[in-house]
Amino acid sequence: MNSYGTLFKITTFGESHGEAVGVVIDGCPAGLEIDLDFVQNELDRRRPGQSKITTQRQEEDKVQIIAGLFEGKTQGTPITMVVWNADARSKDYSHIADKFRPSHADFTYQAKYGSRDYRGGGRSSARETLARVAAGAVAKQLLQRVGISVQAYVSQVGNLKINPNYLTLDLSKTEENILRCPDPEMAEKMIELIDQTRKNRDTIGGVVSAVIKNVPVGLGEPVFDKLHAELGKAMLGINAVKGFEYGSGFDGVEMYGSQHNDLFYTENDKIKTKTNHSGGIQGGISNGEDIYFRVAFKPVATLMIDQESVNESGESVTVSGKGRHDPCVVPRAVPIVEAMSALVIADFYLRSKNSKLEKAF
Repeated sequence: MNSYGTLFKITTFGESHGEAVGVVIDGCPAGLEIDLDFVQNELDRRRPGQSKITTQRQEEDKVQIIAGLFEGKTQGTPITMVVWNADARSKDYSHIADKFRPSHADFTYQAKYGSRDYRGGGRSSARETLARVAAGAVAKQLLQRVGISVQAYVSQVGNLKINPNYLTLDLSKTEENILRCPDPEMAEKMIELIDQTRKNRDTIGGVVSAVIKNVPVGLGEPVFDKLHAELGKAMLGINAVKGFEYGSGFDGVEMYGSQHNDLFYTENDKIKTKTNHSGGIQGGISNGEDIYFRVAFKPVATLMIDQESVNESGESVTVSGKGRHDPCVVPRAVPIVEAMSALVIADFYLRSKNSKLEKAF
């Protein structure tokens, strides 16, 4: 459960309230120059305490690369990255040492393994995703060598939505507000909704949309390793994700085939499609068009109110909300979605090329 990928493979380690969280990247080609400032910036986008609408846990999340680089370049050896925990308040969780929080992994983890780290969810905590973001920052730099870009943004909070067509949006505005929504006016309304939800001691869900551009034709396999299936697995493996759809998604069921089919044409000796209901993937294989998808996040399960539950003995108990938690996860989920997207595309790209950087890129 701790490793992901085939050629570009990551293994994450650590717990929310342990000494550290980190990742080992194996399979990254030699000769890739790593911009450490870029890696840190990606972690800063995910880190807690960055605004009034995120958890107030104060972690700088300063990354250390302790293996795999020489003179700033990858050596084809495992890359090990570590972030040390600094602001864990384990006492905030002592009251649930033997209680199961509603809609958390507490009960299922205990039932499966016979024990659990109740401090912030331990290994099942979303803090583990910082390791994915660190690894994704390396994957992004690898993809930049061939011009592939990954951009995610908040497209919905509660019932507030922006235009679903990303082509109508200026995605360069995504980082201009604390929500990471490219529609400034709607972003203010969404921020107000999240802030009011926080004041009500409640939580709310949202949607993160993503676009992957300049993906070459031919990534993915036609049977079990379909590209969209792997993207779906990657997204559904992120904490709090409840849904994934790509291309036309569920809206496609309302269309006729004559409306939905993406017709081919040739432009400058390159085969393209007039529309992109397929979301850049046909038959499980990339077709060269933009890959776009949406990821639904549930409301955070930890509430700052009392809830009914049971303890490990099955007795009825009351679970009181304590600790520091996000009222809505989507602002911090944007870099996580980007990271997992980059990991999938980098892996499939390497699977289609030679493992040496100068030949692969």
